[in-house]
Amino acid sequence: MRALIQCGYGSPGQVALQEVPSPAPGTDDLLVRVQAAGLNAADRFLLRGEPFAIRALAGGLRRPRAGFVVGRALAGRVEAVGEAVRDFVAGDEVMAECTGAIGELAVVPVGMAARKPVGVTFAEAAALPIAGTTALAGVRRISSGQRFLVTGASGGIGTFAVQLAVAKGATVAGVCSERNAALVRKLGAQQVIDYEKTGADDLRAAGERFDVILDLAGNYPVAALRRILAPGGTLLLSVGTGGRWLGPARRLLKAMITGHRQVRALTVRPDPADLSELATMVATGQIRPVIDDIYRLDEAPAALDRLDRGWVAGKIIVAVAE
Repeated sequence: MRALIQCGYGSPGQVALQEVPSPAPGTDDLLVRVQAAGLNAADRFLLRGEPFAIRALAGGLRRPRAGFVVGRALAGRVEAVGEAVRDFVAGDEVMAECTGAIGELAVVPVGMAARKPVGVTFAEAAALPIAGTTALAGVRRISSGQRFLVTGASGGIGTFAVQLAVAKGATVAGVCSERNAALVRKLGAQQVIDYEKTGADDLRAAGERFDVILDLAGNYPVAALRRILAPGGTLLLSVGTGGRWLGPARRLLKAMITGHRQVRALTVRPDPADLSELATMVATGQIRPVIDDIYRLDEAPAALDRLDRGWVAGKIIVAVAE
């Protein structure tokens, strides 16, 4: 089969489409013929090999393990099932967070798979794992009528977070660049803040307070975000800038050590129930995945390069099947 293989760390030049042996499912696995794969920030971190701690996911400190297939989010059709699998059969359409997504076939542990509803395209379904589920975790604390601020509102996670918060009845403010302001407003944000023009002091001077802040971009110091929390509010930290060893974790750890009960690190575990919830919302029109662009499998290196260069609004999808 063909798959996007990463041979080293550092740049998109370290990946290439190659013919590799087809994987075989274990007893509790599904063998999925991949229709579409979604790119995520984790793929960029793995490509760069920074922070160094993430190299464990690729199986090697100096270079990825031989045959390491890029991608961690997919949608496709079940080709075969392991001997112990009872809930899925060949032909079922599924979505999942797993390793080796950008290949014609992928092995998915049965506990990671959720059924794709009719009416949701494979490209839409592939956008949900990781980005959608992270956004869902980030809005769980929100109640109707509360004020919600999300930084990185035009990104893969942020575009979901804006819509999910609006669906819960929150008043939403999104931080993004001016070039993506119209998109974020279209998704339902009542207020859009241009981080290139609005500094940390400007945020505080505006006098607004938020019940929940989801920090996806690290545009502002943690202290500045804490100052615009409402009494009893919560600041959720997900990603941000950092050093070569710990990357975003350095900012999170510092906030936890020197921080406050209002500051929390957003942690997310893969959960098929969350995927099903999101897919149902897509199928019923409550939310929609924002897809920046779709690349063919033979264009997958270019798709990863686009992710690496940044300025992506929503999600980049690789259409693995023709």
